[in-house]
Amino acid sequence: MLKRVVLVTGGAGYIGSHTVVELIKTGFHPIIIDNLSNSYKNIIDRIKKTTNLSPDFYEGDIRDTKFLKKIFQSYNIYAVMHFAGLKSVRESSVNPMIYYDNNVYGSISLIKAMYDSGVNKIIFSSSATVYGKQKVSVYDEKLIPSPINTYGKTKLIVENILNDIKRSEAEWSIANLRYFNPAGADSLGYLGENNKKKPENLIPFLLDVLSGKQKVLHIYGNDYDTADGTGRRDYIHVEDISKGHILTLQALDSQFDNLTLNLGIGKSFSVIEIINTFEKLTGRIIPYEFVDRRKGDLGEYYADPSKANKVLGWIAKKQLRDICSDALAFKVKAENF
Repeated sequence: MLKRVVLVTGGAGYIGSHTVVELIKTGFHPIIIDNLSNSYKNIIDRIKKTTNLSPDFYEGDIRDTKFLKKIFQSYNIYAVMHFAGLKSVRESSVNPMIYYDNNVYGSISLIKAMYDSGVNKIIFSSSATVYGKQKVSVYDEKLIPSPINTYGKTKLIVENILNDIKRSEAEWSIANLRYFNPAGADSLGYLGENNKKKPENLIPFLLDVLSGKQKVLHIYGNDYDTADGTGRRDYIHVEDISKGHILTLQALDSQFDNLTLNLGIGKSFSVIEIINTFEKLTGRIIPYEFVDRRKGDLGEYYADPSKANKVLGWIAKKQLRDICSDALAFKVKAENF
């Protein structure tokens, strides 16, 4: 029996590579395309170490229509998982056109290639940033999106494009998955967050402090209306996210063909709680200093994941300690500190 082929854009990236592992484990044939702008080609070897199988890999950009056409002509693609995109909130504010070109035009290019090839099933890697600032801290899918940065705006534009396509083309099956704060690494320690660009997320930056790459951890704001004054976020293990993609793909094969779902753990943790967890795991003190809040940062928000629980039968199984210990194990294996 031939395995169903799933095209994974951005499959050498953080969440994409973990999802490729899960696709292999569940019997799919993943094809990775990635321009390696923020990831490394050796991720293919790491996927092989994790699964004993090496996925097909093609280096290229989704904005390259000739490249995409060749890929779609070479395989009988069953579905697309679309992770390719730039993801820095800060960078998107400094260089918005780069984000509209890469995230929006790149997605349009991909969708056109799907149209031309008769492929009509897609899972889009969206983000909780589409919600923006709300009057509540618990975000469910009924809230009206109101992104406050360019990155979030590009994600919402692509969601809207896919929703419009679904309204006009009944045979399409689409899913928009809104992640909260992906973190952690695979339990074997081969895959983790290992970007070419300087980390901006809390846990990768904290690990750089532990490894000596950075002298001190900057905490943006200590005057929020939270128990310890620092911001609180919903941290969700990357393996739970990858499993959510498989369940979503299965759901699109059954009674659902248009889904927008939160993927989050359903509670928040403060910056200080994250630091304390790593200090307990390592027995080391993590130096930090408070600096001014970043523009647009919120005191607290977290997911209501009940829709994903109900529709997919999905629930986040890994907790904060798992997230921190797995991220640490990957960092130790990658850099031997």
